[in-house]
Amino acid sequence: MARDQLQVLNALDVAKTQWYHFTAIIIAGMGFFTDAYDLFCISLVTKLLGRIYYHVPGSPKPGTLPPNVAAAVNGVAFCGTLAGQLFFGWLGDKLGRKKVYGMTLMVMVICSIASGLSFGHEPKAVMATLCFFRFWLGFGIGGDYPLSATIMSEYANKKTRGAFIAAVFAMQGFGIMAGGIFAIIISSAFEAQFPAPAYADDALGSTVSQADFVWRIILMVGAIPAAMTYYSRSKMPETARYTALVAKDAKQAASDMSRVLQVEIEAEQQKVEEISKDKSKAFSLFSKEFMKRHGLHLLGTTSTWFLLDIAFYSQNLFQKDIFSAIGWIPPAQTMNAIQEVFKIARAQTLIALCSTVPGYWFTVAFIDVIGRFAIQLMGFFFMTVFMFALAIPYNHWTHKENRIGFVVMYSLTFFFANFGPNATTFVVPAEIFPARFRSTCHGISAASGKLGAMVGAFGFLYLAQSPDKAKTDAGYPPGIGVKNSLIVLGVVNFLGILFTFLVPESKGKSLEEMSGENEENENSNSDSRTVPIV
Repeated sequence: MARDQLQVLNALDVAKTQWYHFTAIIIAGMGFFTDAYDLFCISLVTKLLGRIYYHVPGSPKPGTLPPNVAAAVNGVAFCGTLAGQLFFGWLGDKLGRKKVYGMTLMVMVICSIASGLSFGHEPKAVMATLCFFRFWLGFGIGGDYPLSATIMSEYANKKTRGAFIAAVFAMQGFGIMAGGIFAIIISSAFEAQFPAPAYADDALGSTVSQADFVWRIILMVGAIPAAMTYYSRSKMPETARYTALVAKDAKQAASDMSRVLQVEIEAEQQKVEEISKDKSKAFSLFSKEFMKRHGLHLLGTTSTWFLLDIAFYSQNLFQKDIFSAIGWIPPAQTMNAIQEVFKIARAQTLIALCSTVPGYWFTVAFIDVIGRFAIQLMGFFFMTVFMFALAIPYNHWTHKENRIGFVVMYSLTFFFANFGPNATTFVVPAEIFPARFRSTCHGISAASGKLGAMVGAFGFLYLAQSPDKAKTDAGYPPGIGVKNSLIVLGVVNFLGILFTFLVPESKGKSLEEMSGENEENENSNSDSRTVPIV
């Protein structure tokens, strides 16, 4: 039997969409904007770093980062993000969302600036410094995942909660785009001021000394949006669900939300004490009772996010081939160092504009109409179809006249990742767990995703190498080839379809209804379905 909802929580659930909702989206979303800028801007400058620090005199091609250095520079932020998701997720449940929320931003601001600095001029010293600060930058970014999702879910009304959380996540698309646009502006300005010949014409002269400032400026500018949001975050009140259900302070929760909603709310301290005395709700994380009630849900959120990110981050495999095929990025030796940054940034911006951003906002528009389950299932289904459609006739796609078809199929795969599991795996863990574990469980799910990202970005970089040793990229051992890698990714997406059935539908339900926190006795939660009925 369900107990009456606390008045303060009911007021939030039934509140009409108003200005404070959009304020919360902007405050949380700017964090995600910064996260995406910081995580993805490194891909804009890795080629430049190779030219500056790993130039080989007499080589017909510009210098590139050695495989182990490239993996470290690109992947160290993922390691930091994974650690940050677990740590700040746990801390958000222990200390409160608001107290921890500002910490993550400060870490991001300091490390964004520091990653553009370096000790010494030797390649080893520069790369070691960059990797050190990129790890801690990732650590701060990691904290933003569970905290932003949890804060938005606890502030939102139940009718449009999915769209609000998805809108926060969708700011990633704008962050990726902003990184590309800023790199275009900086590279254009430096190219106009310091023109240089192409590498083929003058290998040493193609990389002007001022190019060293380009990558540093691009990385350091990530501190600006984070710093701009800090004051707003510090002024946000703690969420009522944390204050009432975890801190057990009904008076403070009612006072905070009366101010936010601009309505009179009764402080129901007695009801909060009744809830806290209910021994059936006193189970700890990973206890037998937790596993009975939420174990399958946690398996569902962690496995789907893990599988999604393997496929999502494997896109790095094909981008260089696709960009070269459609003429967006000409051969490296035909450009100077700064021109190459411009061309890569332009390509990334176009991909974000045409595929990434629309996919996110389709999710925002439809998530509270057709539900999380349907969008996630549909996304994984189409990703599976398109991966197999790319893989099985792979030789057909390699012919020059068929390359545009390959690009269209590739773009659709990632459109359905964003209008699909890339957004829903972020939304659902913030809705289905009890308030005292919500941030932790979201952090665990997100960390599982980052583990998948590492497998996708680096495992497949090795796996996709040609089985013929003579055709592998410099420094890489033979792999299973691109065709077989695409088949493996198709299977990964199919497994995503199966594991989606462990994730419950939360559309139109209150957070307490989903987590069972409103139930008066422990047996009353037994009709909460794990597999949604659609």
